[in-house]
Amino acid sequence: MPAAKEEDFLPLRDSVYNKLRQAILTGELPAGERLMEVHLGDKLGVSRTPIREAIRMLELEGLVTMIPRKGAMVSQITEKNMSDVLEVRRALDILCVQLACERITSEGIDELKKARDAFEKAVETNDSRVIAQADVEFHNVIIRATGNDRLISLEDSLSLPMYRYRYEYIKDSSGHDNLVKEHRKIVTAIEKRNDEAAAAAAGEHIDNQRRSIIRQIRMDREEESMNALYGKRR
Repeated sequence: MPAAKEEDFLPLRDSVYNKLRQAILTGELPAGERLMEVHLGDKLGVSRTPIREAIRMLELEGLVTMIPRKGAMVSQITEKNMSDVLEVRRALDILCVQLACERITSEGIDELKKARDAFEKAVETNDSRVIAQADVEFHNVIIRATGNDRLISLEDSLSLPMYRYRYEYIKDSSGHDNLVKEHRKIVTAIEKRNDEAAAAAAGEHIDNQRRSIIRQIRMDREEESMNALYGKRR
């Protein structure tokens, strides 16, 4: 008999919320997708009530937008929203690596190297979900190494939108080699306790992510415009 999963003990609303949230964060439910209660209920094998409750929870997180006369829709990833989040994350990440240079223990260095190696193995799978999770773990080691509870809390508050942007970045496999190199730079700088090099590497890491996501957003927007144009001509 298979062991019970934590999900099995959750209220139905929370279980549905977790599934929809994961689908949005990983792009399975893409930006702009309408969330039809009946369709989702049939797909997940539940009634409309837990679907409706889960959608309200996702709206509070900013992952879902309610459109008058259209209903719920997966929120768009906009340049402004993404830039705002990454601007803050850049400053926090630089502070994190600088503090890590001062405070990380030898055990922490070993943990960071293991996280770096685990990320590189994840990249070899070419599975975006596996890579994204390994990337989260890598950065979490650095964040914990600061020993600053308020900073850890601030980083955690950005973890939701960051995961979505991180996933958009990681989907482009052409950038995987750069990610590996950037992580190595960060680890080397922290191990040498070179806070200037660590700050430069952390800033570059976020800047490259921002450029890549902006490029993807603009490509998607151009594709939508072309589809709309040709659709009208037909």
